[in-house]
Amino acid sequence: MRPEPLGILGGTFDPVHNAHLRLAEEATSQLRLSGVLWIPAGSPPHRSPPVASAADRLAMVRLATAGHPGWQVDDAEVMADAPSYTIHTLERLRSLRAEPLVLLMGADAFLGFTSWHRWQDILKLARVAVASRPGYAPQVSEGVATFHLEAGTVSSTEVRTRIESGEDIGGLLPAPVLEYIASHHLYRPD
Repeated sequence: MRPEPLGILGGTFDPVHNAHLRLAEEATSQLRLSGVLWIPAGSPPHRSPPVASAADRLAMVRLATAGHPGWQVDDAEVMADAPSYTIHTLERLRSLRAEPLVLLMGADAFLGFTSWHRWQDILKLARVAVASRPGYAPQVSEGVATFHLEAGTVSSTEVRTRIESGEDIGGLLPAPVLEYIASHHLYRPD
């Protein structure tokens, strides 16, 4: 019998928020994943540098995922000095793990997927699964799966902006992450 696939969810998670958690939960359920491996990015080559430090982002992801059976955090990218490329992470994981890999992403990330470093090779190492939400079904090619994500998504940029302007963000973040941000004075203007 073939082992259940493992979901791979990478991102800067600056900060990790409830929409990330919902994406992982829905993917696990709909795609019948054995679990999700969360991979906070170190220096993503296609984005501006994260606002929070690598240590803070890693701590927040660990807090957000604690207590979820089957969810694990991989710190290899976030602790690396070099830029993080998905292909290198998948090559490393493929050498360590036997189960099929499913690379999870939101529709917004998928729009730029063909600009990723060695994107064709990514498709050889992992199945790609893209979250679709009401009113927005991404155009995917053969071999790329979709799963349904309810409305109510938010971006990390929006969360940071709300924190900086002093708006309430209580429903957007897991409580332990909210407490961590407050106690470490993250995303606040100087």
